[in-house]
Amino acid sequence: MGTRIALVRHGETAWNAEGRLQGQTDIPLNETGRAQARAAGKRLTEHDGGWGALVSSPLGRAVETAALIGAQLGLEAVEPVVGLQERHYGNGEGRAVVGMPRPQIDELLLSAEPEAEVVERGLAALVSLAREYPDTDLVVVAHGTLIRLVMSVLQDCSHPRLENGEIVLTDTCQLERTTARRDSAPVH
Repeated sequence: MGTRIALVRHGETAWNAEGRLQGQTDIPLNETGRAQARAAGKRLTEHDGGWGALVSSPLGRAVETAALIGAQLGLEAVEPVVGLQERHYGNGEGRAVVGMPRPQIDELLLSAEPEAEVVERGLAALVSLAREYPDTDLVVVAHGTLIRLVMSVLQDCSHPRLENGEIVLTDTCQLERTTARRDSAPVH
């Protein structure tokens, strides 16, 4: 097994609580989100061998989550990685979608960043981090849609929605297999 990577979804924000699409709009954590971040940090302290590096998306909710996790782990987050930002939801950013009919949500998402682009930049960011920190177990604080889409590709199946503060584990072997498989796929 390669280097372990813990992908952590940031803690809750007011917009999460209201069912709004945040995307790349920079909304801070609320108190529930801060508690979720501290709880994630506590869970991560149970990792055998510890964690060697902590990185995050540059969006404030991820940076703050990383800082709260880092306090638990005795790590400071390194420079944020732009490729870990959440999907840009275009005209959907800030819109409450809970209870909205699916066709209306789909129409809102026509102006959103394509999922394939989110996957490509998310995978590229993780590959770059794995190369930058070889043989180092990493904590990566990012966003729900980015993590879900990347994990769906890594596991070659649909990954469920992540809760705020949820941790998903992967490793560099899975990352390498996936990128090799994608690089060798025929172009249509």
